[in-house]
Amino acid sequence: MLRCAIHRNHHVEVRSGWRRASRRLCAAVFLAMPFTPLASAPTAAQTVTSLANSEPAAGPREEVVLGLSQDRVAITANFDGSEILIFGAVKREAPIPQDDPLEVIVAVSGPASPVMVRRKEKKLGIWVNTDSVLVDSAPSFYAVATSAPLSQVLSDTEDLRYRVSVGRAIRSVGAGMHIRGAQQFAEAVIRIRSDNDLYSLRENTVAVDQQTLFRTAIDMPADLTEGAYSTRILLTRGGSVVAQYETSIDVRKVGLERFLYAMSREQPFLYGLMSLAIAIAAGWAASAAFRLLRRS
Repeated sequence: MLRCAIHRNHHVEVRSGWRRASRRLCAAVFLAMPFTPLASAPTAAQTVTSLANSEPAAGPREEVVLGLSQDRVAITANFDGSEILIFGAVKREAPIPQDDPLEVIVAVSGPASPVMVRRKEKKLGIWVNTDSVLVDSAPSFYAVATSAPLSQVLSDTEDLRYRVSVGRAIRSVGAGMHIRGAQQFAEAVIRIRSDNDLYSLRENTVAVDQQTLFRTAIDMPADLTEGAYSTRILLTRGGSVVAQYETSIDVRKVGLERFLYAMSREQPFLYGLMSLAIAIAAGWAASAAFRLLRRS
């Protein structure tokens, strides 16, 4: 029994000693190895910063500096139209690109509103209204001036994006399935307002000097709607828009016309009484003048 116990204790001591020796050896090898810190994963801020440093955001290469001969049009009793001179320059921080020439588009748009368009047909010798379509939005005035033909200045894709041409400026969502030729209603709006000098496409009317200075004149007719007239300047190269600038021209009635217009909208009852009194006074004055002429 004693031998057996001594034998077992001997094996336990041998095993414990071997384990301690192995641990000391591993610890010595680990301490002898050169220490190399692991690279930590970059944070989101570090990633954004590195991307910003590698690829800096490029600003606009060309910018518009615009000038107007007048930014306000006053409608008076003797108002017969106005001419707006639009001029400006192109600001650059780099040399002029030599690939494609600079082209300029000037678009002036009046206040937009829905328009009801009706089709007339002759039935039994009488012209009657048959179909009607509500055009969702049509500007009261729209003029486009370009430095070259519009097809060369602006591609169809860019025209669809920026809605520059007269046809794209009118928005018509759709018509009933029973109405034939729904597109003709929008074309009718363009045709009628073009005949009244409210819609126009003026190609080759923008003068561009040294691809830096530009100028044009927009004629505005006497029949103008009050409101803010949006004025857009687009710079294009190779049919693509490279810069855009937008401002507005204020068109308002002034003086007696403004007073009568506001009174008719805000106080229609008093406006009707005043109109009746003016009509009575004018009739009485006319009859008195005729009596004096007969006596003389």
